[in-house]
Amino acid sequence: MSSKRRDPGNTALAQQAVRAAGLDQVEVVTGDAALTDQYRGVAPADLVLVCGVFGNVTDEDIERTIGFCSQLCVTGGTVIWTRHRSAPDRVPLICDWFEGHGFDRQWVSEADVGFGVGVHRFTAGQRPLALGERMFTFAEYVVLSERDAGA
Repeated sequence: MSSKRRDPGNTALAQQAVRAAGLDQVEVVTGDAALTDQYRGVAPADLVLVCGVFGNVTDEDIERTIGFCSQLCVTGGTVIWTRHRSAPDRVPLICDWFEGHGFDRQWVSEADVGFGVGVHRFTAGQRPLALGERMFTFAEYVVLSERDAGA
């Protein structure tokens, strides 16, 4: 992601909210969330949020990111993720990918609510974080639209 897309104004607001809430163990970072180096020193975690990603990347990057979630989570840790339910609905496939990477499905929103939220618990053995890797690249809208039209 280019530095133009990272918004220090958003992180400043987040930092104010963190301070106001007294969350002294929360760190707000302006950085590229796709780079594994961003998680050095904080992974593995008990809770990993992958929100606003799976609807904006290719299927290959969704599966790749899920593979990295097994490095970001402690054994017993939880991943909460989101993905729209527009056609083609990738939520069932995402669940399959999580389960193929050592996660157990805890909960997934129903298809008729119009959005996808999933909760998966990592039950496999902990894996070390591979540094210097890119988990995903945000795709341009036209790429995703063309992909979905052909599916």
